[in-house]
Amino acid sequence: MAKLTLGLDYGTNSVRGLLVDVGSGDEVATAVFPYPTGDAGVWLKSDDPHLARQNPQDYLDGFVAVCQELSKTVDLTQVVGIGVDTTGSSPMPVAADNSALNTDPRFKDDLAAFCWLWKDHTGYAEAAEITAKATEQNLPYLAKCGGTYSSEWFWSKILRCARVAPEAFAAAESWVEICDWIPAQICGITQPSAIKRSRCAAGHKAMFEEEWGGLPGTDFLAGLDPRLVELRDRLYDTVYTSDVVAGHVSAEYADKTGLPVGIPVAVGAFDAHFGAVASGAKPGTLVKIVGTSTCDCMVYPLDEELADVPGMCGVVKGSVLPGFYGLEAGQSAVGDIFNWVSRLTGRSHEDLNQEALQVRPGESGLLALDWLNGNRTILVDPLLSGMVVGLTLYTKPAELYRAMVEATAYGALRIIDRMEEYGVKVESVVACGGIADKSALTMQIYADVFGRPVSIAKSEQTCALGSAIFAAVVAGEYGSALEAQEKMSGLKDVVYRPSAESHAVYSQLYGLYCQAHDSFGVRGDEGGLFNVMKSLKEIQEQANG
Repeated sequence: MAKLTLGLDYGTNSVRGLLVDVGSGDEVATAVFPYPTGDAGVWLKSDDPHLARQNPQDYLDGFVAVCQELSKTVDLTQVVGIGVDTTGSSPMPVAADNSALNTDPRFKDDLAAFCWLWKDHTGYAEAAEITAKATEQNLPYLAKCGGTYSSEWFWSKILRCARVAPEAFAAAESWVEICDWIPAQICGITQPSAIKRSRCAAGHKAMFEEEWGGLPGTDFLAGLDPRLVELRDRLYDTVYTSDVVAGHVSAEYADKTGLPVGIPVAVGAFDAHFGAVASGAKPGTLVKIVGTSTCDCMVYPLDEELADVPGMCGVVKGSVLPGFYGLEAGQSAVGDIFNWVSRLTGRSHEDLNQEALQVRPGESGLLALDWLNGNRTILVDPLLSGMVVGLTLYTKPAELYRAMVEATAYGALRIIDRMEEYGVKVESVVACGGIADKSALTMQIYADVFGRPVSIAKSEQTCALGSAIFAAVVAGEYGSALEAQEKMSGLKDVVYRPSAESHAVYSQLYGLYCQAHDSFGVRGDEGGLFNVMKSLKEIQEQANG
């Protein structure tokens, strides 16, 4: 019988289970479970566009459901290990028995007791405060996460909860990233202090670094809110890479799923990081996970000197591949922008793609900024917004669609430029995710804008495959993640190569993009437009009460 590993990929709207043959790397079966609660799995509030939460019970129900679906066609007794990836930073408050706080009857309807999903920006003021205090006190805590703390991340969300939902905050024994909580639940771990916490999540989102003693110090946290000091003692002081066993499948979940009791579960990590591993991440190769948003990942040898890169989402030892620095960046909206144009124009993606393919670079006269959900990298500013220049009475839907694709490409190139400014050479690009597989338009534009070839990952489920790769390592089937990666991942034959003619036009447009990028996004830039988008938001908030 073949030995299989199960990769679980917890996305924004659903969980996917993927069974992979550890010997051949063949993908044997897959199942998807859409989260049943909220709006496509996300709990929203009409009067707060920054809020996005999830019901933790959906994660556990999803694990059981995908296993039951897979068991209809595959004998799950062949599974030798499990890996888990999730969105992030998506922390949640937990009770003393490690149960989700919203299972407490007192908080069953309190969204503060749910998981604070990655795209929850309610803590934007708290994030700015964290950045300001660390900068004013000349503390190193921001050095490994780009110099600016984000509203998408661990501490800003927790601080926000303490201020707006003090009862829920006080009732929480601890806060746990869901990439740590889900493996712990599968393994029957009932004490938050016993959870093996992910180096990926801690280093990129929680300012954890051994050189300053792990998590930020008590004096700094006390300056934000004394309650954070008490919480710090109930968090963690050790983190682990994903080639480490988090625990073993409990009898309870073995009985519910048909999986063998006691098989190992790997320490979890964020979806994009595992997707990068399954896409062949190596020095010199940038992996772009292209979906509703994007996450860009690179690795860099630990034995070579690496500067702290401003504006990144982290430079963390072992976060993507053990034995390498992991660098993370990304864009807060990509596929979401394309969906917006489709909704706005009432046109399908298929029609817009086909018509946009007929538009030559520069032909539309349009230039856009890709900040419709703020800027994740390199400005780290959720209060920035989108912009389109060059609209006329004759602008066509497909021209707007193409301009938005181009804008996301310019934003991606700005990330590449920042990496190279600090010595991280980007020689080639590998893309994965639904857009990479389905939109030749987007991938060709990216190649033309980057002036670099863009390859496509072999698997259409790279994040789940990355989870399965680490599952094979903790199961003892491979001696390292590199060995498992070499055997179980690969690229498709298709490669998008840049057109010299198109690249020349895009180089001109990119120069204008950078001018607008800095004018609207960089405080003190000569353009003097830094206040415009933020002032518009203030006026909007006042108008909405």
